[in-house]
Amino acid sequence: MTNEIHRMVFSESMKLADLIDVNFKLLNVLSRLGISLGFGENTIREMCDRQGIDLNSFLLICNVYTYDGYVPSADLLAAADAGTIVDYLHNSHAFYLDRELAALESNLSLMVEPCDELQKKIVGKFFASYKAQVKRHFNYEESVVFPYVRALKTGECQEGYSIEQFEENHSNIDETLNDLKNIVMKYLPDTCDTVVRNEVLYRIYRLEEDLLKHTIIEDTVLIPVVNRMETL
Repeated sequence: MTNEIHRMVFSESMKLADLIDVNFKLLNVLSRLGISLGFGENTIREMCDRQGIDLNSFLLICNVYTYDGYVPSADLLAAADAGTIVDYLHNSHAFYLDRELAALESNLSLMVEPCDELQKKIVGKFFASYKAQVKRHFNYEESVVFPYVRALKTGECQEGYSIEQFEENHSNIDETLNDLKNIVMKYLPDTCDTVVRNEVLYRIYRLEEDLLKHTIIEDTVLIPVVNRMETL
């Protein structure tokens, strides 16, 4: 599918309900931008106008979230709003930490209940290490990158930092999650309840996919948008 087709799928005149029919996972995008269900027959533009959300940024996020390999055009990036993108990423961080990781931790504890103490300790320690890694990753973005972008948006210049430094040091938090997935799938005893184990794996796969889209939005949308702002 080409980028032209992508842009035809998601347009400002499209009804929000039809957007969700194309990709129900966009419910996560709506909630992170403060959009509640019950939007009736509103179009994407009507919803963005009502919520004060930048339309072009919303469409960009939806395209990246929906289509693998989607590459936004220079024109779309030029029209995007860095503030909207940062707000989305910030709210995503809260969603991962407060909802997804908390739920995954609860599911893991239930899953390893039949295991011996050593196996419980290994899984618990591995997850705690992963959670700490995620928190460090997010904390850098929250304390350094996002304030820098917001300041840049208001015309403030912060000497000694640029988005290039973020790009060079942008770590991958997907690999450790993949290791956890393999532990659950391959190495725990069959005394673990299969249904609970599958629920854990479903949650890990969903989180893994969501985090990948999150990273792609940072790399293909946020960084080039801020790069352009730095040169203006």
